[in-house]
Amino acid sequence: MIIKAYLKPQCGWSNGVRAILRKHNLPFEDIDIINNRANYAEMVQKSGQPLSPCVEIDGVMLADISGEEVENYLLGNDLVKPTEIALDVATNAGCSDDEHAKMATKTIRFF
Repeated sequence: MIIKAYLKPQCGWSNGVRAILRKHNLPFEDIDIINNRANYAEMVQKSGQPLSPCVEIDGVMLADISGEEVENYLLGNDLVKPTEIALDVATNAGCSDDEHAKMATKTIRFF
């Protein structure tokens, strides 16, 4: 499986996607859309919209998706088997207002 994950370096939704991919031991390309303008433009062009995370699995683009939704796609298409591995992050939640404020001082915004 070839997986490209268009993610923010720090984000509740992005961390949930990472957690699911790691839970299922899937190798993936973690593409930073915050600090690299070309990566963000590629995500928008491929997904047809500006929201993240976006995950491309074997050429299928899952746009504006949570970790929970990625796992449902993987399970629903028999790409992974169910597992009871516990996760230390939420797979269907954004960042708190405090986390967003903290990130605003550390990242470069292109949008």
